[in-house]
Amino acid sequence: LQFVESGGGMVQPGGSLKLSCVVSGSTQGHYAIGWFRQAQHGVACIGLNDGNTYYADSVKGRFTISRDNAENTVYLQMNNLRPEDTADYYCAPTTGCSFTTFTDWGPGTQVTVSY
Repeated sequence: LQFVESGGGMVQPGGSLKLSCVVSGSTQGHYAIGWFRQAQHGVACIGLNDGNTYYADSVKGRFTISRDNAENTVYLQMNNLRPEDTADYYCAPTTGCSFTTFTDWGPGTQVTVSY
């Protein structure tokens, strides 16, 4: 199971970015795919079977996770970005959504929110 993240960049506070995560390999046995800051802190995840979503309190109302099964891609729409959203973002399989035990991280994508 491999992930390739993209879509990061530098934006001013209040701006938006849309991150993409292309998934290759079998997701069988995994509950969800999530986005993680610094390969540690889960911010959002989406169920692979039911499409249910979860968001960390810090991003609720600002971030939206979605998936395109045909394209094997998971997206993270990030609106009203804040300086504290600055981080490297990675995607990974997860059960608890706020954490993951996955270690074979992809390249990640860097998000910088600053004036």
